[in-house]
Amino acid sequence: MPHKDTITWNSMIFGYSLNGMMDDARRLFDAFAGRNIRTWTILVSGYARSGCLEEAQFLFDLMPERNTVSWNSLISGYAQNGYVGMARRLFDTMPMRDIASWNAIITGYCHAHQMVEAKELFEQMCTKDLVSWTVMISGYVLVNEHGKAWRTFLRMHREGLRPDQSNFTTAISAVVALGNLKLLENLRTLVIKTNFEGDVIVGTAILNAYTKDGRGLDEAVKFFEQMPERNEYSWSTMIATFARIGLLDDAISIYKRDPVKSLASQTAMLTGYAQNGRISAAKILFEQIPNPSVVSWNAMIAGYAQNNMLDEAKQLFQRMPMRNAVSWSAMIAGCAQNGENEEALHLLSELHRLGSLPSLSSLTSGFFASGNIGALEFGRQLHSLSLKAGSQFNSYVNNGLITMYAKCKNIEAVSGVFRWMKARDTVSWNSLITALSQNNMLEDARIAFDKMLKRDVVSWTAIISAYAQAENWNEALKLFLKMLNERILPNSLTITSVLSACGSLAATNLGRQIHGLTFKMGYDLELFVGNALITMYFKCGCADSFGVFYEMFECDIVTWNSMLAGCAQHGLGREAVEIFEQMKSEQVLPNAVTFLVLLCACSHGGLVHEGWHYFRSMSKVYGIMPSREHYASMVDLLGRAGYLSEAEEFIENMPIEPDSVVWAALLGACRIHQNVELGRRVAERLFDMDPQDSGNYVLLSNLYASLGKWDEVEEVRKLMIDRHVITRPGYSWTQIKKKIKSLTGNIQQERIGVIYATMKEFYNNMKDPSYDSDLKSLKYDAEEEKEDAHAHLYHS
Repeated sequence: MPHKDTITWNSMIFGYSLNGMMDDARRLFDAFAGRNIRTWTILVSGYARSGCLEEAQFLFDLMPERNTVSWNSLISGYAQNGYVGMARRLFDTMPMRDIASWNAIITGYCHAHQMVEAKELFEQMCTKDLVSWTVMISGYVLVNEHGKAWRTFLRMHREGLRPDQSNFTTAISAVVALGNLKLLENLRTLVIKTNFEGDVIVGTAILNAYTKDGRGLDEAVKFFEQMPERNEYSWSTMIATFARIGLLDDAISIYKRDPVKSLASQTAMLTGYAQNGRISAAKILFEQIPNPSVVSWNAMIAGYAQNNMLDEAKQLFQRMPMRNAVSWSAMIAGCAQNGENEEALHLLSELHRLGSLPSLSSLTSGFFASGNIGALEFGRQLHSLSLKAGSQFNSYVNNGLITMYAKCKNIEAVSGVFRWMKARDTVSWNSLITALSQNNMLEDARIAFDKMLKRDVVSWTAIISAYAQAENWNEALKLFLKMLNERILPNSLTITSVLSACGSLAATNLGRQIHGLTFKMGYDLELFVGNALITMYFKCGCADSFGVFYEMFECDIVTWNSMLAGCAQHGLGREAVEIFEQMKSEQVLPNAVTFLVLLCACSHGGLVHEGWHYFRSMSKVYGIMPSREHYASMVDLLGRAGYLSEAEEFIENMPIEPDSVVWAALLGACRIHQNVELGRRVAERLFDMDPQDSGNYVLLSNLYASLGKWDEVEEVRKLMIDRHVITRPGYSWTQIKKKIKSLTGNIQQERIGVIYATMKEFYNNMKDPSYDSDLKSLKYDAEEEKEDAHAHLYHS
């Protein structure tokens, strides 16, 4: 240029500053002799925007004169970089403020999640423009106070301001979070009145709102077809929506109709393929994109991770020409969700070393990984990092913290995070209930549950599961019925917890009713519901388990093991062998649990030859080394079949040290076959190994009692008293006329002697031929009893 004026110089300095090229901007600034207030302000603003706040402050202090724009530039710089306290000090010392000054400091408070301070300043403003209102609405959305965001929008409308494009899209995002289609319809009416429905940005925001609500899918399709103009986001939104709910063919149809097939549409389509398990199709589409954006790379990485192809995801991550926060987040989440928790935490550390703060998603994935491996110290460091990132009020972060601290058994930290939270949503309460339940604090979990103002199916499932896991099955079932009375429909997790309770209580009729409910709600096709049904029916002693098994469309190793365990419970040895052979024919690899329940089934079915065969095949064919539990099962198998000397020899030749469980199995066999000599020898060994285990004393006592050796029974009893061995009372229950009847063997210690004396008298009387008629009359009298007597007969 032959001549450069002030505007020329300022334009070039502004261009460099706007593009983050501050060294070049500074060289021009230093070379320009005719600097004016605009030149200074441009450079201060550039440094502030780039995060170089020391340089910005230094230049600001050197300015020969300042105007409001200069002050606003530095205030915005501090606010945008999280230094809202410094921004406020500058704001308070400004000689003169305009509306941009107020908007800048309020924006800073909103970004820092300090909505109380933001609201206080907002109310002090003499004049508010659309930017002021939009900043406040966005701030409330940011801290998940969507009700306040919506009320702020309504107040703005009542004060006569006409929304613009940005204001509408912010208000729509609040409505989306509230999940209220009626509010969306009201907002859409206002959009029409203000002639914004034809605006493609606002229209796409409305379309996105419809797609976020499952009930609004039909409206979304109708709205999409009526849109006068569609952009790449309109097409990609519809593709993503159909793919997300599993309607992949509809997603493909929309993609084919897209005249442009923009990068956004292509990325949405490959994401849809990946989400629905068609990773090969996703890969083909990705390779067809000439210059994939970072979003496309991220979608492909997430797709690989979702389909358990973590090695491929890692390779793609390493090949990326450029990564953003989402790239790291996708990789960290993929590692955490696929069990590579240490790798996830390593990636987080690497991201931090590069000078970047983790995103909300990366933080929550880090909390998840830390909790999985009990890395409490790393979790605490991440907690500190979340405070630095200004995420301390984010509900997702806090919910992740609650779960992490709960898994690390730090209940004090769980309570601290929960008390700290300013806005607790239903997920927060659910996380607290789950945390307390996992740490055996059932009463506290129930108190938290009862305090909830609004409960969803997850809340009910959490507390029902807590009672079921604590073996308080009656209360679990009561809560389930209460949940149905409040018209909350169960999900598949609720169903599995309740089925577990039914099985444990042997409540067959209720279990069948819940089975019927699974059909009505479409849960009968879900794998883990089928597994829960199999276990429930076996626990209730019903053959319906086989019907459920043969009707299942999909089986995993848990299914096969459940069937084998059920067969073992009921002495169905041959059936267990048939199921195992079927499992082999379908090329399902057994695990250690499979062989444990299979050996147990062979033991209860008297299949000694088959048991030996499967025991040997464990290591030879499948490379599974037998554990002590497998050896104990083999001892039980040999002992039950009467091969006591072989069982003893088997124990002596074990390659690992036999524990009390192995020897107890042999003692149980001695009781069955009334081998007193071996039984006494084994019992003495057990008493030395575990002198406080009452079960071993009971086994020996029962062995003596079966042979009428009451003096020896009395000796065992005295030995238990001398050693202060406590016998846990036995209890059982059964369902009679829709009621659960229980019987507890809570016998006082001083009454045991009387009972043994009575048993001794009973044994001697058995030798009297006339005693048989007495037994008949006793049985007859019992059958004459009503409900309670029936219950006792069932218990017997």
